Amino acid sequence: MKWSHARKRYERQGLLVDEAGLATAESECLADADARERRGEREARRRSELDQAYVGEFARRVRELFPGCPPGRERAIAEHACLKYTGRVGRSAAAKTYDEDAVRLAVLAHVRHTETSYDELLASGLDRREARRQVEDQVRSILTTWQQP
Repeated sequence: MKWSHARKRYERQGLLVDEAGLATAESECLADADARERRGEREARRRSELDQAYVGEFARRVRELFPGCPPGRERAIAEHACLKYTGRVGRSAAAKTYDEDAVRLAVLAHVRHTETSYDELLASGLDRREARRQVEDQVRSILTTWQQP
């Protein structure tokens, strides 16, 4: 019971549950806890496998569009671009259809961050637009090389 200033009276707060009902609910919950845990593990495995299949297909598309990409790099690009809950290009609707532009954006970002001094330019306080402009030719050159079989 709690005093209600608006109504100027005591009112019940929460749920009223009798002891027998509470005991029954607890026992039922404990009885199927193992089954719920196993189901949760199966679902987590299934989600992981589905995600791995998506990453693998994204990596295959990277290799298809950029055959000159160093071996194994397509998987690193796909894993980074498709990381869940990041809002990266690999999680977009276009990327889920393996759209060429979405895959190209993921590869471009990878090249910019791993093959150039872009991150150092940002760390030195340079504006993002200016840093991208400074590494643009280098990125374009690497992408052209990677597009060659």
